[in-house]
Amino acid sequence: MAKTEEIDNAIGAHGMWKSRLKIAIDTGKSEVPVEVIRQDNQCVFGKWLYGSSLTAADKSSSHYKTVKDLHAAFHKSAAQVAELALAGKKAEAEKLMGLGGEYSTVSSKLTQAMLEWKKNSK
Repeated sequence: MAKTEEIDNAIGAHGMWKSRLKIAIDTGKSEVPVEVIRQDNQCVFGKWLYGSSLTAADKSSSHYKTVKDLHAAFHKSAAQVAELALAGKKAEAEKLMGLGGEYSTVSSKLTQAMLEWKKNSK
């Protein structure tokens, strides 16, 4: 699959995490274990990012490094939200997801970085 398509798919898939995490906060349950959420190479985008379909030039680009780092931070933050949600700490989890919260901030930065990478891939 072309790089721009993978990036588009990743933006959509990572956007879905917000809904999943809100459900986890509301219910105290998650379909995905926290330790799996924490790993940045288990989602479809992570497997592609770490896989062999990207060229050495792609992987040496500043866009790749930025996206890779932010993608790891995104998963770490999402896992933190899920952990709090499963522990019944709704207010703390919601704070991370709210405006200016860590999850919200890293999610926005990741989306911007992916859009920049996509723009420079054409």
